[in-house]
Amino acid sequence: MLGQYLPLLGLFVLAALFAAGSFVASGLLAPRRPTVPKLDPYECGIVPSRETPERFPVRFFLVAMIFIVFDVEIILFYPYAVARGGLGLFGLVALLVFTFAVFESFVYLIGAGALEWGPASQHQRSGAGDSAAADHDDPMVSATRTARSTVRRVGLEGRLAGGQEVA
Repeated sequence: MLGQYLPLLGLFVLAALFAAGSFVASGLLAPRRPTVPKLDPYECGIVPSRETPERFPVRFFLVAMIFIVFDVEIILFYPYAVARGGLGLFGLVALLVFTFAVFESFVYLIGAGALEWGPASQHQRSGAGDSAAADHDDPMVSATRTARSTVRRVGLEGRLAGGQEVA
């Protein structure tokens, strides 16, 4: 019975030995000549001139975690769909409880403002845009700003309005 797992065990042992051997060989054979450029962080060839202005907000990580939970929920739906008849009412209830927990956490994130990004939402949270009269003086909200005036259209040079080419 255990003999059928012997090749799998051998593969795990070989993988562990390869990983350990790679670390040992790297530690023994790697040259040790640290210089200032080698010790500096490398980010796309740009030399960092200052510290980062701020850390990522916690809301960013909350949104990332909720997307992971949604992925797990999607993964749970496939086996349930395949084995729905064998699971019966218990499987349905388990799926509904899990779906409710995911939905409830998503509603909490929306209520906590985790999906509100950008300067306009930060401006609103600071309380500066509370009254309608303040919106007229607010540089963040402008009646003259539209998608046509603020979004740069790329690749439309030399075209007419109806999508025809200029000869």
